[in-house]
Amino acid sequence: MSAEALAISRPLLVTDDPLLLDEVLSLAGESGADVEVAPDPTAARDRYGSASLVLVGVDLAEACARARLPRRPGVVLVGVQPDEGEPPWHLAERLGAEHIALLPEGAQWLAGRLSASVGPESIGAMVAVLGGRGGAGATVLACGLAVTAVRLGRRALIVDGDPFGGGLDLVFGWEGVAGLRWPDLAHTAGAVGVPALADALPGEGALAVLSNDREDGPTLPLDAMLAALATGRRGWDLTVVDLSRRFDDASLAALSVTDHTLLVVPAELRACAAAARVATEALRHTGSMSLVVRKPAPGKLSPREISRALGLPLVGTLRSEPAIARGLERGEPPAANGAGPLAELCTRLVDVLDLKPRTVAA
Repeated sequence: MSAEALAISRPLLVTDDPLLLDEVLSLAGESGADVEVAPDPTAARDRYGSASLVLVGVDLAEACARARLPRRPGVVLVGVQPDEGEPPWHLAERLGAEHIALLPEGAQWLAGRLSASVGPESIGAMVAVLGGRGGAGATVLACGLAVTAVRLGRRALIVDGDPFGGGLDLVFGWEGVAGLRWPDLAHTAGAVGVPALADALPGEGALAVLSNDREDGPTLPLDAMLAALATGRRGWDLTVVDLSRRFDDASLAALSVTDHTLLVVPAELRACAAAARVATEALRHTGSMSLVVRKPAPGKLSPREISRALGLPLVGTLRSEPAIARGLERGEPPAANGAGPLAELCTRLVDVLDLKPRTVAA
């Protein structure tokens, strides 16, 4: 490999803080990562876009933002944990940073991220599921997709993006299972590593759920949502996000980072009218959306008519299954036995939407 190719694969640290420099270089040495250091934004500019990972010190974050360095993925804001005060979320937002890693608390996560930057990284697929109106069946489809992915031999994370939904842990019968919920994650400073999140979430085998609880407020913090989805992307083969139609900053951010969005619409005239407004707003934030139509159709409205009316490609239909509704009341997740229309649809969607991990340059 040429010296130029080796240089392109190296992470970049932008800091003029001696303490932070020592801490990060020590972690890099343990992780086998050869980090290049830039003491200011001017020195960083030539390497900023091509580095495998960019670590921006809190000390130079404002200067880097003013320097208008190019927006890119794989930017992490790093610093030494202050004795008190909130993490510098405003700086992370200005830089477009994916994470904030505050040391020493974030040392384990940062070491893992540096290690991953050495070579190719496998990242999971991510799909959002959205109802065209209330009661459309989006949650059932989202949970069915996650359960089906596990049945097909993959690791799946389902993320509850609907603060008004009552909590996805109820769908799996895990409401009494100890583990991290959204309020806990929202109050965690710094980044959350894959092992830590996997160990903390309620789950069973290859399936984990990040659920709302039934006591916290009706909003999800934007920074917590982005951190959770980025961790899901690295730690699970498939992340499914069950979103509310009440778009807030967190749900819009989720739409912007997922690979594909599924809109579930009942085959009814009023549902189609409501779904048209939902689709218009969602399409401002997601580049890929398709339609799942839920039957029956009381007015004989066909799935293809709905597809044409909404201007969305049709990827499947969802027929009514009374057994699923009965099972949900008992904490039995949908599509768990692999039989029935929902399980068949989810199996096909996993294949048609190509919901499998892919290897990318770190």
